[in-house]
Amino acid sequence: MAHPCYWHDSLATPPVAYSRLDGDIDADVVIIGAGFTGLWSAYYLGNADPSLRIVVLEAEHVGYGASGRNGGWLVGSMAGLDRYIDDWPLAKRQTVCDLLCRNVDDIGAVLEREGIEADYHKGGAVYVAARYPAQEQVQREYLAHLHHIGFRDEDCRWLDPDAMDRIGRFRDQRGGILQRQVATFHPVKLLHGLAVRLVARGVRLYEHSPVEETAPGLARTRHGRVRARHVVTSTEGYTRHLGLKRHILPIESMLIATEPLSSMQWDEIGLAGRQAFGDASRLVTYGQRSQDDRLIFGAQGYYHFGGPARAEFGISARHQRMREGLLNALFPGLGKVSITHGWGGTLGLSRHFRPHAILDAETGMATAGGYAGEGAAMAHLMGQTLAELITGQQTERTRMPWVHANARPAEVLKRWEPEPLRWMSAQAVSASYGLEEAMMQRDLHVPGLSPALNAVNNAVSRMVE
Repeated sequence: MAHPCYWHDSLATPPVAYSRLDGDIDADVVIIGAGFTGLWSAYYLGNADPSLRIVVLEAEHVGYGASGRNGGWLVGSMAGLDRYIDDWPLAKRQTVCDLLCRNVDDIGAVLEREGIEADYHKGGAVYVAARYPAQEQVQREYLAHLHHIGFRDEDCRWLDPDAMDRIGRFRDQRGGILQRQVATFHPVKLLHGLAVRLVARGVRLYEHSPVEETAPGLARTRHGRVRARHVVTSTEGYTRHLGLKRHILPIESMLIATEPLSSMQWDEIGLAGRQAFGDASRLVTYGQRSQDDRLIFGAQGYYHFGGPARAEFGISARHQRMREGLLNALFPGLGKVSITHGWGGTLGLSRHFRPHAILDAETGMATAGGYAGEGAAMAHLMGQTLAELITGQQTERTRMPWVHANARPAEVLKRWEPEPLRWMSAQAVSASYGLEEAMMQRDLHVPGLSPALNAVNNAVSRMVE
C-alpha cells in the first residue's frame, strides 16, 4: 500500500533501517528524537568535536514525527520573533533577521557539501492577497510588521498585481508579499541522507527505541539505557511523556499532494520558478510545486483534547476535501485533479509562541523546540546552537535572545493551562477565526472585528494557570 505521506512514498529506494537499542551503553551525548533538531545537533556536535560519543534514540523511525510530515518549507524567519526583539534598536533587530535569513542559505550549503540530494530549491515565497478583498490590507500590514522587526527591503517586498500574476495565476489576487529567503525541499530525503552520513562518522543511531524516562546523565528505554553527560530532548510536539507535556502544546497540521500535473496545467497555474505560496487567511495555507510537478498544499492546525501527538499519517476524507477546496479556490485554472496523498503531523507550540534552545549546564539536560510550524529551518539553527552550547563555544547564535545557556527548561518555559481550559480556549479561537474567514469571503465588514479577534487570541496566549 502506498504511504499516505508523499515525502515517504516518493523515496526512490527504501530507507536504511537501524537496530533497536538492546542493553546499556555509555556516551558523551544522547539525543532523543531523529528529526531535524536531533540530527542537526548530532551533525554539529560531531563537527565541533569528532571525539564525542554521540547516540541518537528514535521511538519509531527516522522522520516519523513532524520533521517527516511537514510542508517542505525552509523559512528565513521565526515564529514569535517580535516577542524577543520588538523593543530593540533597529540595527540590532536587523542583525537578528540577517542571521535568520542566512540560515536558509547555510542549510543549502551543507546539503551541497555533504552531497545530500534533498530537492533543495531557493525560489522564495509569495504571500498573496487573494480570494477576498480584505486580504490585501492584512498582507500590507504584515509586510510593514516584517520591516519593523528588521527584515530588509531586499528580503521582503510588495508585488503589485501584474508582478504577482507573472509568478502565479491566483484567483482575484491583489498583489502580495515576495519573501526572498525561503527555500523548498524534500524533508525525508534530507533526514535519511543526513542520518546515513552521521552513522558513517560514528554516531550510533537506534530506531524503535522509545525513551520512557530521562534524568541527568540518563535516557532509559524499555530494552536499554544510555548513560551520558548530556541528554538532549528534541521531540517537539511528541514530547508529552518526557516531562514537558504542559510546556509544549501539540497542534496538528494536515496536507495533501496532487498527481503530477501536465505542462499545460502548469501554464494555467504558473509557479514556473517553483515559489512557495500561501494567502492571508486565518486558515494558514502553505504550498509548493514539488520537483516532480505536484502541488503540495496544507492548511490550518487543530488541537485535540488532552493534546495527543498524531500517531497515524493518513487524514480523513473531510480534511482532504477542505484542503482540496482551498487549493481550487486559489488556482481557478487548476481544474479537476486527483489527490494522491493526504497526511498529517503534530507540531509544537510553547507558551507565548517563543521558540527556544536551553541547556542546564549543571545537569547536562538540554532541549530545543516550540517552533510553531516553522521548524524545518529553525531546527537547523537550534541544533547548531545546542552543539555550540554543549561544546562550550561562544558564537553569534549562542547570544540570541531565545538561547538559555544555563537554565532548566521548567524555569524558562511557561506552562499551558490544564484541561479543559486548553481545549476550550483553542475551540474559541478556532471558531472566531472561522467566523472572520466566512465574513471576509462574503465581503462583510464588521468594524473592529479583526482587532477584537487578535485581542482574544492574545488574551488566550497570556492565560496563566
